[in-house]
Amino acid sequence: MPTYSEMMKLFNFKSKNAVFRIVEKLKDAGLVAKDHLGRLIPTDSFGEIPKLGLVKAGFPSEVEELQDTINLDNFLIGNKSLTYMLEVDGDSMIDAHIEKGDMVLVEKTNQAKDGEIVIAEVDGEFTMKYFRSAGTKVWLEPANKNFKPIYPNQSLNVIAKLKAVIRKY
Repeated sequence: MPTYSEMMKLFNFKSKNAVFRIVEKLKDAGLVAKDHLGRLIPTDSFGEIPKLGLVKAGFPSEVEELQDTINLDNFLIGNKSLTYMLEVDGDSMIDAHIEKGDMVLVEKTNQAKDGEIVIAEVDGEFTMKYFRSAGTKVWLEPANKNFKPIYPNQSLNVIAKLKAVIRKY
């Protein structure tokens, strides 16, 4: 979080008192708090958005409003220090509904189970595919019938596992 001096410059204020009043309103709203050293920190509700309920994807029906909130960081990210995003380039995973331009949220790991979508280094090149294993044999499988499975000549190292796909419309 920015300091009071940094916020003063960002907001183009002439006094720290104006920043103090805004910070107090943010604290009252539960969006920020102060840590044990007096520095501003975001609260858990900082990144929350309303969760209104369920919507049917079949026949139309009434919508029930649940009036709850959901924090996207908590929902999508298990371990923030191991999590990062990548932009997808290519169409080898289109049958898994992952398209060029999508953003994928991945978590660093060196292990995967059969059938998980991974970012892997295979023979010195990086790619995203389904991880497959049978006994001691491992390979990568695309989700597009126009591509062939990738069997490593020398090495196959799992770098990360797919956690979410994000697409803007």
